[in-house]
Amino acid sequence: MNELVHISKFISLVLRHQPEAAGLSLDDNGWAPVDALLSALNGKGMNVDLPLLQHIVETNDKKRFAFSDDGLFIRASQGHSISVNLDLLPLPPPEVLYHGTASRFLDSIREHGLRAGSRQHVHLSADSLAAAQVGMRHGTPVVITVDAASMHSNGILFYRSENDVWLTDTVPNRYLLFP
Repeated sequence: MNELVHISKFISLVLRHQPEAAGLSLDDNGWAPVDALLSALNGKGMNVDLPLLQHIVETNDKKRFAFSDDGLFIRASQGHSISVNLDLLPLPPPEVLYHGTASRFLDSIREHGLRAGSRQHVHLSADSLAAAQVGMRHGTPVVITVDAASMHSNGILFYRSENDVWLTDTVPNRYLLFP
């Protein structure tokens, strides 16, 4: 595996799921001090300095990470399985959103809708191509269309993360259109 990909995956693990894997603590909003993350990465045998970390954040294809305005802190933009408050404000979503998944999950989704599972939110995309790319990571991809406008009009809240992923708590199956 490419060394930068390896480092990025470890940062994702630490900032989204297991900060203790690097001996870090995240604040309530998911932020970790950049210097503590760098120290942890180097302590795990990864030779990472601030310019390399900035490069990883800037070039990550999914924009998974963000620096604080002052550059002293870093966090994952979304995808947490640990409880963090990203301070996202509810926003009206586009008319439709898309969820990419693998075909093997369709029966469960038809029955139960989309659930966050081990994550804090269900992740939705504003375009079907991005959703298909997500689905490819898990097997034969399937893109499900979500009637976000109806959900929103029925009081279900939506949020948009810093990297433009749409988030909601759950998507009942009545709002889903299957291919």
